Amino acid sequence: MLLKLEEGQISAALQDLERNIETGEIVLDFRAVHRMDSSALRALEELAKKAAEKQAFVVLRAVNVDLYRAIKLMKPAARFSFEAPGCA
Repeated sequence: MLLKLEEGQISAALQDLERNIETGEIVLDFRAVHRMDSSALRALEELAKKAAEKQAFVVLRAVNVDLYRAIKLMKPAARFSFEAPGCA
């Protein structure tokens, strides 16, 4: 499953995904996201917990350096895999 995130709609998109998560691979495309607020980070943390419960694998694609640093400071960041922007 691929979900392209857009700035300003991250929390809602992640919460919706969390409610409907299934096993398998989930790719979150951050190409259009330059910053995340605290509610989006909390939603990402909740998604990580739910993904662990469902044994889903979450890939974060095209994460810029600032977002990468913020996400890595979260303990659930270990549950994520990061993919470079050029990969598809």
